[in-house]
Amino acid sequence: MRFDAAVLRSYESPFEVEEVVLREGPADDEVLVEIAGCGMCRTDLAVRHSAGRSPLPAVLGHEGAGIVVRTGGPDSALSVGDHVVLSFDSCGHCRNCRAAAPAYCDSFASLNLFGGREQDPPRFTDGAGGALAPRWFGQSSFAEYALVPARNAVRVDPALPVELLGPLGCGFLTGAGAVLNVFGIGPGDTLAVYGAGAVGLASVMAATAAGAFTVAVDRHPERLALAERFGAIPLSSDSAGLPDRIRRLTDGGAQYALDTTACAALINDALRALRPTGRLGLVARLHTALPLEPGTLDRGRGIFHICEGDAVPGLLIPRLTGLWQAGRFPFDQLIRTYPLAGINEAERDCEAGRVVKPVLIPHRRSR
Repeated sequence: MRFDAAVLRSYESPFEVEEVVLREGPADDEVLVEIAGCGMCRTDLAVRHSAGRSPLPAVLGHEGAGIVVRTGGPDSALSVGDHVVLSFDSCGHCRNCRAAAPAYCDSFASLNLFGGREQDPPRFTDGAGGALAPRWFGQSSFAEYALVPARNAVRVDPALPVELLGPLGCGFLTGAGAVLNVFGIGPGDTLAVYGAGAVGLASVMAATAAGAFTVAVDRHPERLALAERFGAIPLSSDSAGLPDRIRRLTDGGAQYALDTTACAALINDALRALRPTGRLGLVARLHTALPLEPGTLDRGRGIFHICEGDAVPGLLIPRLTGLWQAGRFPFDQLIRTYPLAGINEAERDCEAGRVVKPVLIPHRRSR
């Protein structure tokens, strides 16, 4: 089967939309999905700075959504015509997967970032037969089609705008999951969010839906305006005395904080702005040592990392679409769509902060 995909051939080159070949159909536990839309996440773009750890050439993309066009058999538990959102891959049988924590799968890095399943045959090539890297996050959805483990796919209501749903599989899942799953925020709780990008704004929307009082911190006025629209008190990260201002706003300090920036100065500010026993979650990966200033962990304050919002995608994604249908999680307001051929423009706009969440819309040509 031949179809178009955006291929990244080197860490410095632009994406190239070209023909790729799927040489075998789905296995018993797989489905073939026609991609209606795929979000662009900063994790995709971080491949450029992976120091060779993420293999190339590759088809990236891990926030896909679309329609099942073929199944490998009954083991998939999906049917042709089902609308699905694609999320991260997991093995399904390690201790954490069995404990409903697939984001902490023992094989998460190998399955999603560095090579896929060892038992998978090389079924994916470029048009000339040249090898492509194994599926990215089990999907490689910067493409017209994606062959995915059924475990990655979450069935959704066909009345929903499937072309916009892909970011619910990663970016929006991470921010909302941190609030709803990890912190368990409810009415009257207080949250400070550092960084008002896709993940941060999803956490703001989820906190507002849960009835929390939220403060959002960013350096971009337009991002702060969005956070205010979604129910947060906006504060510039350049504000003098930022921790003191947050403590005043939250009656002695926030119960919870979420950092999406990996900025050491903001992380220390976030800890200082917590009330005693407050908790700070980090979702961005740190690339250098994190110096913590004296006193920031006093009085029971804690800091930890959150992966994929601690989500079971099959549970959280339907919850988020339900909130959207009720007008309480307006994630679509963060999205700008681009044709697949416009992937390099989407990357430039994302890097420059001109768009919160780019979504690529593949356009099939007749075969």
